[in-house]
Amino acid sequence: MMVVGTGSVYLLVSAMKPISLELDWPRTVPSVAYALQYLGGGIGGILMGYWLDRAGMARPACLGALMIGLGGVLTRDVQAAWQLYLIYGLMMGLAGRATLFSPLMVNISHWFETRRGMAVGVVGSGQAIAGASWPAIFQHGIATVGWRETSFYYGVFVLVTMIPMSAVFLRKRAHVVAGKNIDMRPENPAAFSDKTFTTLLCVAIVGCCVAMSLPLAHLLSHASDIGYDPIHGARLLAVMLICAALSSMFGIGFLSHRFGAIIGLMMFSVTQAVALGMFPSAESLTALYLVSALFGLGYGGVLPSYPVIIREHVTSKGTGARTGLVVFFGTIGMALGAGLGGVSFDLSGSYAPAFYAGVVFNLSNLCILGYVAIKLRAARLHVQ
Repeated sequence: MMVVGTGSVYLLVSAMKPISLELDWPRTVPSVAYALQYLGGGIGGILMGYWLDRAGMARPACLGALMIGLGGVLTRDVQAAWQLYLIYGLMMGLAGRATLFSPLMVNISHWFETRRGMAVGVVGSGQAIAGASWPAIFQHGIATVGWRETSFYYGVFVLVTMIPMSAVFLRKRAHVVAGKNIDMRPENPAAFSDKTFTTLLCVAIVGCCVAMSLPLAHLLSHASDIGYDPIHGARLLAVMLICAALSSMFGIGFLSHRFGAIIGLMMFSVTQAVALGMFPSAESLTALYLVSALFGLGYGGVLPSYPVIIREHVTSKGTGARTGLVVFFGTIGMALGAGLGGVSFDLSGSYAPAFYAGVVFNLSNLCILGYVAIKLRAARLHVQ
């Protein structure tokens, strides 16, 4: 479901330039729609987290499939900016993507007591696999039948695949007994209250997500702007997201087991920041591929690490809502980054200022995570 549903993100990324040209819009318009999808998904993720905690995953999954599918179908007939904003903000965001990342991550985290990082990473890799596959498919569709028909066919595909897949989640979660959640205690000594710890994660995730969203939203357009065919942009994004999938599948499980989930997250975040700062100076295709691969290795482990951290350090009662809240702040960062890229291009004709600003945001993320890691280490030493 993650692979199919996340295609909605890359549909707009792939069609950003054609939409702007056909409808004579500044690139800020589709960038804002992209941002609204993330922002709506973040707000909805909190609600879906509460729903998940009380009713399981099946109903949210079915709703998300319906909204993403219908959103793709309706995108074909968009003529005004408000229509695009409504489809991507409310349908594909608030009621669509909201049912994917946070609920699916929380759901799988409760099925594993050992190798949890690996399990969450495998589910999280669905986002990266989607990014590695959908842009090339969408680019081919846009070149063949145009962005409108491509959107329509994607929506139909979502409806006929994701709705049947929702039935998988009819099975009850392992930690639900007689309709009530068991309040399992965190595995690590507490250095913060649950509320304080969640607040720190909410602030930290904004910085890494601003940095993360810039290449995800604008790499295809950036590659085209510096003279490369759009298909190269799709391939660059595919390379980035293949590396992200590998990082999510194997890196999270290894690093969280070896060093702890927070230190692992910091390693991913450093890699992401370094690669982002290299994009403006990467002009040859070889350099772009190398930087894209490096960025993918960092980016792929960032978001999926947060549900693992929450599961390890706070009580499991209400984990869905807490994870939804943290991811909501991540979507604020994603929205800011996407919008920042569009404004940067419209004002300066370049994405470089936005890329460098993203590095600064990423460094703020590392500062907060470093503080949290130090406090947790002190708590562990005190217990010993």
